Amino acid sequence: MAKRKTKFVCQECGYETPKWMGKCPACHQWNTLVEEMSAPAANSRHVFQTSSTTAAAKPEKITQIKSQKEPRMPTDMPELNRVLGGGIVAGSLVLIGGDPGIGKSTLLLQVSAQIADKDFPVLYISGEESARQTKLRAERLSITSDELYVLSETNLQDVMNQIEQIDPKFVVIDSIQTIFKEDVTSAPGSVSQVRECTSQLMRIAKSKGIPIFIVGHVTKEGSIAGPRLLEHMVDAVLYFEGEQHNTFRILRSVKNRFGSTHEMGIFEMKEKGLEEVLNPSEIFLEERSQGAAGSIVVASMEGTRPVLVEIQALISPTAYGNPRRMATGLDNSRVPLLMAVLEKRAGLLLQNQDAYVKVAGGVKLDEPAIDLAVAISIASSFRNQSPNGDDVVVGEVGLTGEIRRVARIEQRVQEAAKLGFKRVIIPKKNMDGWTPPTQIEVIGVSTVQEAMKVTLGET
Repeated sequence: MAKRKTKFVCQECGYETPKWMGKCPACHQWNTLVEEMSAPAANSRHVFQTSSTTAAAKPEKITQIKSQKEPRMPTDMPELNRVLGGGIVAGSLVLIGGDPGIGKSTLLLQVSAQIADKDFPVLYISGEESARQTKLRAERLSITSDELYVLSETNLQDVMNQIEQIDPKFVVIDSIQTIFKEDVTSAPGSVSQVRECTSQLMRIAKSKGIPIFIVGHVTKEGSIAGPRLLEHMVDAVLYFEGEQHNTFRILRSVKNRFGSTHEMGIFEMKEKGLEEVLNPSEIFLEERSQGAAGSIVVASMEGTRPVLVEIQALISPTAYGNPRRMATGLDNSRVPLLMAVLEKRAGLLLQNQDAYVKVAGGVKLDEPAIDLAVAISIASSFRNQSPNGDDVVVGEVGLTGEIRRVARIEQRVQEAAKLGFKRVIIPKKNMDGWTPPTQIEVIGVSTVQEAMKVTLGET
């Protein structure tokens, strides 16, 4: 029998060491090293195994390799198809994460039912709920497909046996942190278990051509629990986001080997399950107050989709020695940076002002093209001047006050024109090389001062 050895594994990053340490030297997290038993590595633990009867692979010239389009299985949810790049790819391994109760299981159960309704066998494996609990959710969602199989199991070997027996066309694992492999001595959800179980599932997906969706828990910081290696092993990583008191949910791709990243699909949680929001810009702007100081609309890109979102700012004199700078839905460090640019280049005395900036609707924006909208909303609230309600602002702001060009300006302007806006303020460098729509006025600006004159008038 192989001699068992003791090792300590970091539960955050997977770092291994023969002795215990209070701080992980790889990820610098405290008290994350857990003792585990390990056996000497065997050849059977490789992620990919080749049969003894299969000839060894040989290198080929890239010009002689035949290219073929990956077959996809489209669902009845265009928003999900958009995020996945056009549908579910055969043999893909997709990881979806999100906060507890956000709707991950509901989304995957609805997708499973849609595929099963097309007479494809689907296996839904739940390690957190019994089959009866899954049935209760299915009844609430009005799911009655005969091709949808439900299995409440956490043993990986039993899961693999059922996959062999049923031969499904789509598999859901809910969740990967509950699945365990018997020959790995650590507890389910540990780094070793997650890594080994995911590698086995990846081999099944690639060898049999079965798309497998696995659900991952998230940490309190919002990232998927387990080693970072987990996100590297899968083909796509999706995050299901939203607020508990809000009915809207956002499905966002942060990695996709078969499509573009940072695509976004929007759903609304209702009594009968998740329903798609086909025009998110109208949803985000439907409660906007016309003529309010500190409010401006920005055209942001989420993957290949333009989305119009309202930026709100509130500037008020501080009651403390150090003014507060708070942001919701965007990078917190961007607010003091833009306020410094406004104070230096536009002459606004903001050093003794509290600043609160919010992206309305619960959306999170991280592209530089929203800089100008944030700056205009701050200046509008500080002056207590309302910008034109029919204006849309796009542009990146540099430290010298210049407005820099942004990508995909045509799609942004077309989305603004489609929703009835009359003017769009963009960087002057983006004015050339394309023809704007006739129903909207396009104004190019070079500096923050010019943008303030256009949107807020003369000082």
